[in-house]
Amino acid sequence: MFFKGAEMTDKEKTILDYHRGGKISLGMPRRLDSVDDLCLAYTPGVATAVKAIAADPPTAFDYTAKGGLVAVVSDGTAILGLGDLGPAAAIPVMEGKAVLFKSFANVNAWPVVLDHCREGGASTGPTDPQRVIDAVMAIAPMYGGINLEDIAAPACFEIEDRLADMLDIPVFHDDQWGTAVIVLAGVTNYAHLVGKPMESLKVVINGVGAAGTRIREMLMAGGVKRVVMCDSKGVIYAGRPINKSRHDKVAVDTPLRTLDQVMVGADVFVGVSKGDCVTPEWVASMADQPAIFALANPDPEVSPGAVAAAMGGRPYVMATGRSDYPNQINNVLCFPFLFRGALDVRATKITRHMKIAASNALAQAARRPASAATRALYPGESLEFGPDYIIPKPFDGDIYVDVASAVAEAAVADGVARIEGFDPAAYRARLSAEKPRA
Repeated sequence: MFFKGAEMTDKEKTILDYHRGGKISLGMPRRLDSVDDLCLAYTPGVATAVKAIAADPPTAFDYTAKGGLVAVVSDGTAILGLGDLGPAAAIPVMEGKAVLFKSFANVNAWPVVLDHCREGGASTGPTDPQRVIDAVMAIAPMYGGINLEDIAAPACFEIEDRLADMLDIPVFHDDQWGTAVIVLAGVTNYAHLVGKPMESLKVVINGVGAAGTRIREMLMAGGVKRVVMCDSKGVIYAGRPINKSRHDKVAVDTPLRTLDQVMVGADVFVGVSKGDCVTPEWVASMADQPAIFALANPDPEVSPGAVAAAMGGRPYVMATGRSDYPNQINNVLCFPFLFRGALDVRATKITRHMKIAASNALAQAARRPASAATRALYPGESLEFGPDYIIPKPFDGDIYVDVASAVAEAAVADGVARIEGFDPAAYRARLSAEKPRA
């Protein structure tokens, strides 16, 4: 890690050179090459658009960039796995999200970093939800959607819930829901692969932050009945003295108290906690053909090598958050395409049905044969549905069509779409013609 005054490695220099000057810039869909163009873009022509919007405010979606623009909002209190480093330090991540929005789904996005309550660059305490809510409400008229990012729990829950109620555009906290959507897709395909019904699965989740809480919700919405959650103190059980209010909602009646105890006989382990906190022996105690989703970055809760040794040739499924192992749970599989579908039907919110639709589309994508173009991007990988391929690859261009279409159709079915006369077949055809990836 590079710090001021320390010697940088060659890799760190390469990374910083890549980021020098930023990763995003303003692009214009129309040229301005003449006096006539100038008159159309600004005075006097712009007054016509102003008056049209003033007379009919929803036409802002037609006559401005609003309908295709997402604000990527953060206060820098939970940056990656690095913690509260402030809004300035959050900018590279927010720029990165904007790059992914544009590259994978042709969605325009712009970073909006907020100084929630700081003095001289140092935090003066936990996030004040009201300050963030007020700031987002103030800038919302420019945007067609709000993607919240790297905002620490528990403030992130209140911020998302209240903004979703107050605004008439989609609000989505990627740290809460992005991972959850993809984990549900992975667990769905795991169950399909090994022949275990979703309702029969025993799932253990280690980590009760934003991601862990929403993973539980999505898995239960997908049919899972038994979920035990753990934090650094052990099992979240009913009546645990240190339970916080949000823990009370996930507590279960069980005599078990530690992570190793609840992993015995579990079908699925999901880790959204810290590296190397699970031993191979605990993995070996799981049910037949278990699934281990060790998602901590950069070091998973238990390494794939340790899992392979622990299983001793017995079948299992392994997923991580890393791109150098099979089955990467990467949020880029969700948020660009989810917003593409939501924006295209001018959705007023992201419903649970829309999230489940996105998850189901991802699961189905891994079960279909990969295209020749996708195979060319991943030479040497089979890309055949199986233990090493329960999640599609981010560069699979077909998931742009699959996920965005599923989300758009779910928004229409839920009555949160503003467009009329939506034609699913025509929409899929349009996406297929314009997809940014092969």
